[in-house]
Amino acid sequence: MPASRSAGGVSAVRRLLRPQVRRAERRFLVEGPQGVAAAAAAGLLLEVYATEQAAGRLDLDVPVTVVGDRALASLTETVTPQGVVGVAASIDVPLERALAGARLVVVLHEVRDPGNVGTIVRSADAAGADAVLLTGDAVDVHNGKVVRASAGSVFHLPIAVAPLDEALSSLRRGGLTVLATTGSADRTIDETDLTRPTAWLLGNEAHGLPAAVLAAADEAVRIPIHGRAESLNVASAAAVCLYASSRCLPKP
Repeated sequence: MPASRSAGGVSAVRRLLRPQVRRAERRFLVEGPQGVAAAAAAGLLLEVYATEQAAGRLDLDVPVTVVGDRALASLTETVTPQGVVGVAASIDVPLERALAGARLVVVLHEVRDPGNVGTIVRSADAAGADAVLLTGDAVDVHNGKVVRASAGSVFHLPIAVAPLDEALSSLRRGGLTVLATTGSADRTIDETDLTRPTAWLLGNEAHGLPAAVLAAADEAVRIPIHGRAESLNVASAAAVCLYASSRCLPKP
């Protein structure tokens, strides 16, 4: 679509940097050509703002507005903008839709670091997981750091936001076993049956999973630490768990 040189919409779009506006309008910002391309491929890209140089490299079926470097920078949260910012429709979906036919899921309970959440979404995508669920006081999945850290993966698999009890009930109705990760568990991941459809439940970066949440899971397991590290970062732990399941889970 030909680029427009009107920049009148920049001020309105800039409001999407605020979480409450994103929630109200069901739209969010996507920085960089990789994220914009992923949003377009998912059919969620609504419009694009780009510098003149970047706009010349775009081939999109949505409106493209050419803006100056300063206007473009005002839409980003990065020190070095990549010249392209897209506006996309919200990616979160209803819980039942996210879990339809799911066999491998990651549940992030009160995980608040956007870089961790984006990295976990990317790992879930790479490991072939079917969905990501955010429960409790978790970070907004439309946060710019989440989207950037996912490297486009937020557009590749369903993501749902739900209360923990509803998430656990839906997972069990779908036949998934809920495995909670904690360093205090007796059983290790290597001693756990991962041939079953599984939902991995991981907790807050600083505090892990509360005792009541651990008790609500079907089993508690730990990742063995063979060296001197005290523990694994939650994003690293998620990758280990997801790939362990991906290796063991029978192919559909």
